[in-house]
Amino acid sequence: MRGQSFVPLLLGVAIGCCVMTCGAKKKERLMATMSVTSHFKNGDRLPVDHTCEGKNVSPQLSWGGVPTGGKSFSIICEDPDAPSGIWLHWVVFNIPATEDSIAEGVSAQPVLPNGARQGVNDFNKIGYGGACPPKGHGPHRYVFKVYALDCLLTLEAGATKADLEKAMKGHVLGMGQLSATYSRD
Repeated sequence: MRGQSFVPLLLGVAIGCCVMTCGAKKKERLMATMSVTSHFKNGDRLPVDHTCEGKNVSPQLSWGGVPTGGKSFSIICEDPDAPSGIWLHWVVFNIPATEDSIAEGVSAQPVLPNGARQGVNDFNKIGYGGACPPKGHGPHRYVFKVYALDCLLTLEAGATKADLEKAMKGHVLGMGQLSATYSRD
Protein backbone atom coordinates (compact mmCIF):
# COMPACT_ATOMS: atom_id res chain seq x y z
CA MET A 1 0.00 0.00 0.00
CA ARG A 2 2.73 2.46 0.89
CA GLY A 3 4.43 2.08 -2.51
CA GLN A 4 1.22 3.02 -4.32
CA SER A 5 1.09 6.50 -2.76
CA PHE A 6 4.63 7.11 -3.99
CA VAL A 7 3.65 6.64 -7.68
CA PRO A 8 1.33 9.71 -7.88
CA LEU A 9 4.01 11.76 -6.16
CA LEU A 10 6.61 10.76 -8.75
CA LEU A 11 4.15 11.41 -11.58
CA GLY A 12 3.42 14.88 -10.19
CA VAL A 13 7.12 15.68 -9.95
CA ALA A 14 7.73 14.42 -13.50
CA ILE A 15 4.89 16.51 -14.89
CA GLY A 16 5.94 19.59 -12.93
CA CYS A 17 9.52 19.46 -14.16
CA CYS A 18 8.51 19.29 -17.80
CA VAL A 19 6.05 22.18 -17.84
CA MET A 20 8.25 25.26 -17.88
CA THR A 21 5.75 27.82 -16.73
CA CYS A 22 6.64 31.07 -15.07
CA GLY A 23 7.18 30.77 -11.38
CA ALA A 24 8.63 33.34 -9.06
CA LYS A 25 9.67 36.56 -10.72
CA LYS A 26 13.38 36.93 -11.13
CA LYS A 27 15.11 40.12 -10.17
CA GLU A 28 15.44 42.70 -12.89
CA ARG A 29 18.23 42.01 -15.35
CA LEU A 30 19.67 43.62 -18.43
CA MET A 31 17.70 42.78 -21.54
CA ALA A 32 19.45 41.64 -24.70
CA THR A 33 18.62 43.62 -27.84
CA MET A 34 17.09 41.40 -30.50
CA SER A 35 16.59 42.12 -34.20
CA VAL A 36 13.10 42.11 -35.71
CA THR A 37 12.54 42.10 -39.49
CA SER A 38 9.72 41.76 -42.00
CA HIS A 39 9.14 42.35 -45.71
CA PHE A 40 9.12 46.09 -44.89
CA LYS A 41 12.02 47.96 -43.35
CA ASN A 42 12.04 49.82 -40.05
CA GLY A 43 10.44 53.24 -40.60
CA ASP A 44 8.83 52.31 -43.94
CA ARG A 45 5.16 52.78 -44.72
CA LEU A 46 3.19 49.75 -43.53
CA PRO A 47 2.02 47.78 -46.59
CA VAL A 48 -1.71 48.25 -47.20
CA ASP A 49 -2.40 44.51 -46.74
CA HIS A 50 -1.78 44.99 -43.00
CA THR A 51 -4.36 47.78 -42.68
CA CYS A 52 -8.13 48.20 -42.59
CA GLU A 53 -7.93 49.51 -46.15
CA GLY A 54 -6.38 46.26 -47.35
CA LYS A 55 -6.60 42.60 -46.31
CA ASN A 56 -6.25 43.49 -42.59
CA VAL A 57 -3.78 40.61 -42.04
CA SER A 58 -0.85 40.46 -39.67
CA PRO A 59 2.62 40.86 -41.19
CA GLN A 60 5.25 38.16 -41.21
CA LEU A 61 7.85 38.87 -38.51
CA SER A 62 11.26 37.26 -37.95
CA TRP A 63 13.62 37.75 -35.03
CA GLY A 64 17.24 37.06 -34.25
CA GLY A 65 19.87 37.72 -31.62
CA VAL A 66 17.86 35.69 -29.14
CA PRO A 67 19.52 35.30 -25.74
CA THR A 68 20.14 31.78 -24.38
CA GLY A 69 17.70 30.33 -21.91
CA GLY A 70 14.58 31.44 -23.73
CA LYS A 71 11.45 29.32 -23.38
CA SER A 72 8.92 31.41 -25.32
CA PHE A 73 8.29 34.63 -27.26
CA SER A 74 5.58 37.26 -27.01
CA ILE A 75 4.54 39.97 -29.49
CA ILE A 76 2.80 43.26 -28.79
CA CYS A 77 1.84 45.64 -31.63
CA GLU A 78 0.55 49.09 -30.80
CA ASP A 79 -0.03 52.57 -32.21
CA PRO A 80 1.40 55.19 -29.82
CA ASP A 81 -0.05 58.03 -31.95
CA ALA A 82 -3.77 57.21 -31.58
CA PRO A 83 -5.88 60.23 -30.52
CA SER A 84 -7.17 58.39 -27.43
CA GLY A 85 -3.70 57.22 -26.34
CA ILE A 86 -1.84 54.01 -27.16
CA TRP A 87 -4.01 51.70 -29.30
CA LEU A 88 -3.32 47.98 -29.08
CA HIS A 89 -3.40 46.05 -32.37
CA TRP A 90 -2.07 42.61 -31.45
CA VAL A 91 -1.07 40.43 -28.51
CA VAL A 92 0.52 36.99 -29.01
CA PHE A 93 2.30 34.97 -26.34
CA ASN A 94 3.75 31.51 -25.65
CA ILE A 95 5.23 31.28 -29.13
CA PRO A 96 7.56 28.26 -28.79
CA ALA A 97 11.26 29.00 -28.29
CA THR A 98 12.02 26.76 -31.29
CA GLU A 99 10.49 29.36 -33.62
CA ASP A 100 12.22 32.44 -35.00
CA SER A 101 9.30 33.89 -36.95
CA ILE A 102 5.55 34.18 -37.24
CA ALA A 103 3.80 33.84 -40.59
CA GLU A 104 1.81 36.51 -42.36
CA GLY A 105 -1.94 36.32 -41.89
CA VAL A 106 -2.16 34.60 -38.51
CA SER A 107 -5.77 33.48 -38.07
CA ALA A 108 -7.90 35.10 -35.37
CA GLN A 109 -8.20 31.91 -33.33
CA PRO A 110 -7.40 32.10 -29.59
CA VAL A 111 -4.90 29.19 -29.62
CA LEU A 112 -2.66 28.73 -32.66
CA PRO A 113 -1.56 25.31 -33.99
CA ASN A 114 1.91 25.73 -32.40
CA GLY A 115 0.34 26.34 -28.96
CA ALA A 116 0.81 30.12 -28.99
CA ARG A 117 -2.09 32.13 -27.62
CA GLN A 118 -3.56 35.41 -28.77
CA GLY A 119 -4.99 38.14 -26.60
CA VAL A 120 -7.66 40.77 -27.07
CA ASN A 121 -6.80 43.94 -28.99
CA ASP A 122 -8.38 47.38 -28.60
CA PHE A 123 -10.91 46.49 -31.31
CA ASN A 124 -12.15 44.06 -28.63
CA LYS A 125 -11.26 41.07 -30.83
CA ILE A 126 -8.84 38.16 -30.60
CA GLY A 127 -5.88 38.38 -32.98
CA TYR A 128 -4.50 41.10 -35.20
CA GLY A 129 -6.39 44.29 -35.98
CA GLY A 130 -4.77 46.24 -38.79
CA ALA A 131 -3.67 49.85 -38.87
CA CYS A 132 -6.68 52.12 -39.25
CA PRO A 133 -5.85 55.66 -38.11
CA PRO A 134 -8.53 58.35 -38.41
CA LYS A 135 -8.65 59.89 -41.89
CA GLY A 136 -6.65 63.11 -42.11
CA HIS A 137 -4.93 62.50 -38.75
CA GLY A 138 -1.50 62.18 -40.34
CA PRO A 139 0.94 59.29 -40.11
CA HIS A 140 0.77 56.96 -37.12
CA ARG A 141 3.57 54.65 -35.99
CA TYR A 142 2.89 50.92 -35.63
CA VAL A 143 5.42 49.29 -33.31
CA PHE A 144 5.87 45.51 -33.32
CA LYS A 145 7.73 44.42 -30.16
CA VAL A 146 9.04 40.87 -29.77
CA TYR A 147 10.03 39.65 -26.30
CA ALA A 148 12.12 36.57 -25.40
CA LEU A 149 11.00 35.09 -22.07
CA ASP A 150 12.59 32.59 -19.70
CA CYS A 151 9.31 30.64 -19.32
CA LEU A 152 5.88 29.85 -20.71
CA LEU A 153 3.21 32.15 -19.34
CA THR A 154 0.24 30.76 -17.42
CA LEU A 155 -2.19 33.15 -19.14
CA GLU A 156 -5.27 32.03 -20.97
CA ALA A 157 -6.03 33.04 -24.54
CA GLY A 158 -7.92 36.32 -24.62
CA ALA A 159 -5.60 37.98 -22.10
CA THR A 160 -5.17 41.74 -22.22
CA LYS A 161 -1.95 43.64 -22.79
CA ALA A 162 -1.95 44.58 -19.09
CA ASP A 163 -2.26 40.88 -18.16
CA LEU A 164 0.63 40.02 -20.48
CA GLU A 165 2.90 42.78 -19.23
CA LYS A 166 2.24 41.80 -15.61
CA ALA A 167 2.96 38.13 -16.34
CA MET A 168 6.17 38.97 -18.26
CA LYS A 169 7.60 41.18 -15.49
CA GLY A 170 10.89 39.72 -14.30
CA HIS A 171 10.97 37.11 -17.10
CA VAL A 172 12.10 39.12 -20.15
CA LEU A 173 15.51 38.04 -21.46
CA GLY A 174 15.52 40.19 -24.59
CA MET A 175 13.44 42.50 -26.74
CA GLY A 176 13.49 43.90 -30.24
CA GLN A 177 11.14 46.04 -32.25
CA LEU A 178 10.21 47.05 -35.76
CA SER A 179 8.18 50.16 -36.61
CA ALA A 180 6.24 51.24 -39.67
CA THR A 181 3.98 54.21 -40.38
CA TYR A 182 0.56 54.49 -41.95
CA SER A 183 -1.91 57.30 -42.63
CA ARG A 184 -5.32 57.53 -44.28
CA ASP A 185 -5.83 60.76 -46.25
